Amino acid sequence: MSKTILVVDDSGSFRTVVKLALQKAGYTVVEAGDGLEALKRVSEHKVNLVVCDVNMPNMDGITFVKELKQSAAHKFLPVIMLTTEAQESKKAEGKAAGARAWITKPFQPSQLVDAVNRLCV
Repeated sequence: MSKTILVVDDSGSFRTVVKLALQKAGYTVVEAGDGLEALKRVSEHKVNLVVCDVNMPNMDGITFVKELKQSAAHKFLPVIMLTTEAQESKKAEGKAAGARAWITKPFQPSQLVDAVNRLCV
C-alpha cells in the first residue's frame, strides 16, 4: 500500500511540482493551502509524512507543526519544511516545533524524494 504525503503550500503551482515528484516516487499525495487546511486534512486522511512551507496565510508552517505535534495521534508524524527561509534562527524554530528536515527552495525533486524516503518509514 502506498504511503500518503500531505503537501502544504499556499502556491498551487508549487504543490503541483512537489506532488508530481512524490507521485512519480510511488506516494499518494493530499494537498492543503495553509496550516488550518492542513490540520483538517490530517484528521481526514491517514497521513505518513508532511511536507510544509513556512510562509503561508491564515496559519504559517511553524505554527501548524506546533499545533500538529500537540495531538497524540500526530506527535511522531515526520514533517519536512520546504521553504525559501534559510536563516538558522528559522531552522532552529522549525526544529523546536518538531520539524525533522529542512529543505530550501529552489530544490531538486530528487533531494525531496530522498528525504521523504528516509523519514517515511
